[in-house]
Amino acid sequence: QVQLVESGGGLVQAGASLRLSCAASGRAFSIYTMGWFRQAPGKEREFVTAVNWDGGSAYYADSVKGRFTMSRDIAKSTDYLQMNSLKPEDTAVYYCATGRLPWHSDYVRAPEHYDHWGRGTQVTVSS
Repeated sequence: QVQLVESGGGLVQAGASLRLSCAASGRAFSIYTMGWFRQAPGKEREFVTAVNWDGGSAYYADSVKGRFTMSRDIAKSTDYLQMNSLKPEDTAVYYCATGRLPWHSDYVRAPEHYDHWGRGTQVTVSS
């Protein structure tokens, strides 16, 4: 059974930084694609970023490119999402997800291709 647990969310002012963590257990962490998605109230879940199994390749949503960075610590079975220059529009529940999916933009950006999800962590950015 795969388990993902997010942490690190909170309330910050615009321009601040946060680092989210996603701790994984129960599977061969190092061979799976990992992604982050977010969902704001009344909106659909949207892709934020994803990295491939070794962390050597990544995709980012245009809205976060240059501000967010995803990284992996395979030894700790933990992924991180460093979020800088936060904006009020970044306010959402952030979810990490994992799965054995093809490393291609069409797959990694679509939430339905991920097999396992965490429960999410709230990020609120005030103006």
